[in-house]
Amino acid sequence: MEPLTVALPKGRMQDEVLALFAEAGYQGESDNGRKLIFEDDEGLLRFVLAKPADVPTYVEYGAADLGVVGQDVVREGGQELYEPLHLGLGRCRLALAGPAAWRGRDLRLIPYLRVASKYPRLTLDYFQERGLSVEVIYLSGSVELAPAVGLADLLVDLVQSGRTLRENGLVELETIMASEAILVVNHAAQKLHFRQIQQVIDRLAAALERRKAAA
Repeated sequence: MEPLTVALPKGRMQDEVLALFAEAGYQGESDNGRKLIFEDDEGLLRFVLAKPADVPTYVEYGAADLGVVGQDVVREGGQELYEPLHLGLGRCRLALAGPAAWRGRDLRLIPYLRVASKYPRLTLDYFQERGLSVEVIYLSGSVELAPAVGLADLLVDLVQSGRTLRENGLVELETIMASEAILVVNHAAQKLHFRQIQQVIDRLAAALERRKAAA
């Protein structure tokens, strides 16, 4: 039986996700992140380490049968994937933020807004749903700089503790969505490898329950 291919996010969540899979019985070593493709010790899963933003693409196009990715990434990409399990890792929120002077201001009274974000789709949807006119400026990083240098009035970005915002003189104005790591599955793979994939889901769910019971 061929191993299932699982796309995992490199970087911040990598160790947490691998630890969860290990607790679920899929122990494997990535050689400190140098190996981008490796199998678990039993040869049941083949792990592929990819940039977090690319994980849904690997799964959508069938290069991976399933993957782990933040909800924010999936919603921004708009991929149609099966989402059977929330993993409780990497919890954060996508928030509208800006200088403290903007707190309490009615955005409907602002004729034209410029908003910087790594999430142009979600940002535009947020403002359009409220009937507000906005220009979304895409930035790939350091979004907090945009209001300080006059590139944008406000920003939309992921927030965990809020420390980065505070250090840059910014405050959260509104939460757009909550996000955490989820398991995503390719629809065709779900049909072709149902039992194998269901076993992975069940093992991960059991590991999460053990964590919850031990907390």
